[in-house]
Parts: sequence; C-alpha cells; structure tokens
Amino acid sequence: MMAIKIALAGIGKIARDQHIPALVASSDWELAATVSRHATVDGVEAFDDFEAMLQARRDIEVVSLCMPPVPRFDYARAAIAAGRHVMLEKPPGATLSECHALEAMAREAGVTIYATWHSREAAMVASAKAWLAGKTLTSLVVTWKEDVRKWHPGQTWIWQAGGLGVFDPGINALSIVTEILADPIHVASSELLIPENCETPIAANLTFTHPGGAQVSAELDFRKEGDQFWNIAIETDQGSLVLSEGGATLSINGEIQTTASSDNALQGEYPRLYANMARLVQDRGIDMDLSPMAHVADAFLLGKRTSVEPFIE
Repeated sequence: MMAIKIALAGIGKIARDQHIPALVASSDWELAATVSRHATVDGVEAFDDFEAMLQARRDIEVVSLCMPPVPRFDYARAAIAAGRHVMLEKPPGATLSECHALEAMAREAGVTIYATWHSREAAMVASAKAWLAGKTLTSLVVTWKEDVRKWHPGQTWIWQAGGLGVFDPGINALSIVTEILADPIHVASSELLIPENCETPIAANLTFTHPGGAQVSAELDFRKEGDQFWNIAIETDQGSLVLSEGGATLSINGEIQTTASSDNALQGEYPRLYANMARLVQDRGIDMDLSPMAHVADAFLLGKRTSVEPFIE
C-alpha cells in the first residue's frame, strides 16, 4: 500500500516531540505539508494558512490537528468540508457539543474522524485491562502530578478558558481509566483549585460513583516539582494493580510485570495512534469516544472553586 499523504497543523512541542517522529518512522504515512504561523519542518512544504493548504494540496487525504482545543473546531470543519479525513489531538475539541457536531459532519461527508487518546496506547494499558477483566473492583486511586513549567513552558493558552488547565494532563489518566474499567463511572464531586490570575484549575480533586460501590478518586496537580507521578492504583477482590509512568509500567500484587523505556514514558503511543488512524482511513471508520472528556465536563459542572495563589511561570 502506498503511503498516505498527511498534513500536520500546529507545529508546537507535542508535534515535534511525538507526531513528527511517529510519522517519519512509519511506512503508512508521508508527511506532505505543515500548517503553522510560526514554525516549519525541514524538507516539508509549509503553509501559514489552513484553507490555502487545502486548496493547494488536494492530493493530501488526511489532516492531523495539533493546535490547542479552542481553534480546532474550525480547522476540523474546513477539512471535513474539503473531503479530508481528520485526526484530533486530545482533547478532541473545546466542548462536547463541538465534538458531536464534528462526528455528525464526518458521517455525512463519509470521511474518517478519530478522537485520539494517546495514553490509552501506553505500553501496559492493554495488559492492565486484560488482568482486570472478571475481577470485582474495590478501589481505584488516580495520582497525576506533574510540573507545568517543565511540560507546558510558555503555553499561556492552557490557563485560558477552554485550555483545561490541569485537566490537559489529567484527561490522560481519565482516558486510561475509561479504557480499562469494565463498568462506567461518573463524577460525584469535584474541587477545582484556580490561581487568582488564571481561568482554569492548577489542581483538582475528584470522586466518582461506581455501579458496584468501589471507591474511585483522582488527585490532579500541575505544581509538582521533582519526581513526577502518573499513577493509577487499583484494588480488586483478587489482588492489586498499579499502572505507573502514565501506563508505561505495570505492577501486579507488588511485582513489576515489565517496564517500557524509562527515558520516555510516551514511547510507542503515537506510532500506535497513527497505525490506528491508517486502519480507520482504509476502512472509512470513525472513532469518537468522548468518555474522558465527559468526565472533565462534569468536573467543571460540579466543581467547587477555590482560589489559590497566582501562577507565575
């Protein structure tokens, strides 16, 4: 099969760290164009206007959108209207309504749309899901603490309405939880800690209702210096499980099963996302699971807002 031509819109940190290396390494894809007002990729045709790219490069079948969530809807709508398949970086949009509208547009146009959740492709998530199958959950605790200054330097959009704040990484944890649990959960209470000079939370504490009565909670924090924690600890009627390093490492009953590269906890996630997208394009499929985003929306709806000290980068 010939490589599928793809355009990458939004050439920021995540594009350079993950999307571009995954595309370059894959025989499924040819990175044929980029769209960015400020950045380019050596050897790849660059545009600073999305509509101009769509008009000039009618041979490009797929567009991958890596810009912040607020402007993403207009780009996705334009791509679908031009008959292109669309791949959405997480979160797939600024609101659930936008995402539902995009899915309806894609179905009407007969094109693929894929709401990606990269943490679901972490090395040990599938193994964790398989181990949990058939067991009774008694507790699940998410501890997702990282340093925003390290992972989102200079990204002021994350503190503006629609930028999600700590839920930008926290939604990764929720994407894993919704993947590995057999039973659906929903947010029961939420506390949002919002810096005085920001519109989005820098930390959040959530509790969930589980149909079997299990205790489920999440602690998210963007202020963690030193060691970073991306852990999900689970207790069942048949033992315990810990997913750590964002799903890269799995421990069952205290015994480590295997460890992905400690140099990059995201290793392999984006290559698997793009392999998924290649299959979806071939089948004209649609994957728009919005369950992680629904939890975030519910957290904002139920959130008790507490003002904390200003955030200074």
